Amino acid sequence: MSAGENLPTRQSVQAVLDALGLAGDWRVSALPGSYSNFTHLVELIGDEPRKIVLRRYNPANYEAGHSKQACEYHALGMLQRQGIPAPKPLLLDDTGELLGLPGIVTEFVPGAQIEPPTQAPLWGERAADTARMLARIHQLPFTEADKRYLMDDNIEVAWFIKSGEMPAFMRRDQDGEMVWQLVNARWGRWQPTESRFAHTDYWSGNILWQERAISAVVDWEEAGYGHPAADVAYCRMEYFLEGLPEAADESLRAYQQAAGWRLTDLPLFELAASARPMTDPAGWFTRPHMEERFRRFIANAKAGLLAG
Repeated sequence: MSAGENLPTRQSVQAVLDALGLAGDWRVSALPGSYSNFTHLVELIGDEPRKIVLRRYNPANYEAGHSKQACEYHALGMLQRQGIPAPKPLLLDDTGELLGLPGIVTEFVPGAQIEPPTQAPLWGERAADTARMLARIHQLPFTEADKRYLMDDNIEVAWFIKSGEMPAFMRRDQDGEMVWQLVNARWGRWQPTESRFAHTDYWSGNILWQERAISAVVDWEEAGYGHPAADVAYCRMEYFLEGLPEAADESLRAYQQAAGWRLTDLPLFELAASARPMTDPAGWFTRPHMEERFRRFIANAKAGLLAG
């Protein structure tokens, strides 16, 4: 069910406005890019116009032991305090009492996604800016208390090996068994690396731009901490899928320069990232050559891993 098909009720919107002390006429609409949850814009109309965002979490995507609403609300507060562009959190509805589903309310941030395929070259041109923003995110300090809200990415990024058995979707994929075996055999055996704050889903759909600058990084429901190569690997995979391998390399150079450290064990994390498209090939490989580029990404990662 899409966000457009799941508008919040008038009672929910009014309850949120009352809780925030806002009054006046309003209208609600679905925001583009609501991929896995229900994200809607509420515009107050009148002498003091204002825009807020209602973000409710789809029950079909709940994860046992992880409160997406608490995670995202807490992560947005951390980002605000460090000056990283992200929506300002306004309200946490942990139980769904106001929103009808567990969720959060944030300020609206203007900006637009870069949308492949027509804008794929633009995505490549901004690879360095995207990487430098990721380096800023990875430098954000966090405490033991923050970890209560965040995901442990050193576990979650390799979610497909947690059961100890190869998932059926990997058995069906031509590279799935190889990826599973390599990741399962080597996971956690990387060079000692300082754990970093992480986005966990860093790609073009979660980055908003305005006048060539990043206006916000959004979708922090899986914010976590762990090896910084995980975010870099996932971002690089998108460049490969879009036919922009040079941008993938430029992003790595820009990231390491901005971060001030050299990434280790990146091929292992690239192999881990490759499990996501295997879950839904038809949903990921929507245009010609995307799957062959995906296979090239896997082959490069495998070669890098075995060479290291």
